[in-house]
Amino acid sequence: MRTRPLKVALLGCGVVGSEVARIMTTHADDLAARIGAPVELAGVAVRRPSKVREGIDPALVTTDATALLKRGDIDVAIEVIGGIEPARTLITTAFENGISVVSANKALLAQDGAALHAAAETHGLDLYYEAAVAGAIPLVRPMRESLAGDKINRVMGIVNGTTNFILDKMDSTGAGYQEALDQATALGYAEADPTADVEGYDAAAKAAILAGIAFHTRVRLDDVYREGMTEVSAADFASAKRMGCTIKLLAILERAADGESVTARVHPAMIPLSHPLASVREAYNAVFVEAEAAGRLMFYGPGAGGSPTASAVLGDLVAVCRNKLAEATGPGESAYTQLPVSPMGDVVTRYHISLDVADKPGVLAQVATTFAEHGVSIDTVRQQGKDGEASLVVVTHRAPDAALSGTVEALRKLDTVRGVASIMRVEGE
Repeated sequence: MRTRPLKVALLGCGVVGSEVARIMTTHADDLAARIGAPVELAGVAVRRPSKVREGIDPALVTTDATALLKRGDIDVAIEVIGGIEPARTLITTAFENGISVVSANKALLAQDGAALHAAAETHGLDLYYEAAVAGAIPLVRPMRESLAGDKINRVMGIVNGTTNFILDKMDSTGAGYQEALDQATALGYAEADPTADVEGYDAAAKAAILAGIAFHTRVRLDDVYREGMTEVSAADFASAKRMGCTIKLLAILERAADGESVTARVHPAMIPLSHPLASVREAYNAVFVEAEAAGRLMFYGPGAGGSPTASAVLGDLVAVCRNKLAEATGPGESAYTQLPVSPMGDVVTRYHISLDVADKPGVLAQVATTFAEHGVSIDTVRQQGKDGEASLVVVTHRAPDAALSGTVEALRKLDTVRGVASIMRVEGE
């Protein structure tokens, strides 16, 4: 074993960063044995140096992250700051100074992953980011290494623990959205401002990263279609149960049947209770991968939190340090296919549509005609009426999303349709 330690700069020391530092200290001997050399925490860059950080030598703490990276003896930088800046500049600075990077920054990788990969390759360095997608769940490395010889056609998963907790509580207890969100906030699953989670931004960033890996093409955050889940109601869950389904916020990535394009989307969807993702409860994540040779694979576990995310960071640290000792690098970006990302309108889906309609003869025929005029076939219809008002629930067969959206707009213009109560896609069949 080499005696000279590999030196690590920790950029950020919040919930995840402090847990990374703790594990590096308490498991130092095991990490050294696995790597083949000791690893030493050589500096910790933070914004508030006066904050007490248990287990971290105050002498290691600095507010000048750039100076830490430029001091000349750092081998690996761990970036757990989050956001776009200053993380992007600091990662670039690390590469310019011969430092490999481990990052948990999904937003930055989804937006500028191609440029960061290019910078790493230019300098002959590693960029690893297992923790950016699904916390402790090994997913990035299996997809870009273990499945590198296979062809992935579809990835569908729950990649945000906060939203899964909220939807699970709505399903299991009958709670409304706000009540379930309040419970998630009280338990620490939801931030004070939960927008990034409940509006699907967090899941969309992860979807962009996964799509790039799965399909060997560049997919940016702006390429991902996104819908939040704030409009999901108890009535939607009641409808889902009548269909033998539940509701999840899903990231869905697909290769087109002709192999000439891909799609990436995040939105709430009904899925059958028989689907493996339907049983994912509480704040857990799960990703269902469909590959040509390997078949169907499911990755499951805690997708967030200090300890699970730190576990993924440390796994990357071990891999990067081993590469340093071997004077090699691991896999970089694979974007050789250069496939275009198709718009959401081209995606073929099913719809569950709940309409408030007048309770009088001919309404169903008028609605059915509207679907037919837009080339959308109806699978099932359920109608209930009382005192001149009625609800009409229509489940369609698969059709282009643009045709389904056009149908809904046409339905809104019918004088017998009082309103569209809810619209939701049906997946997993």
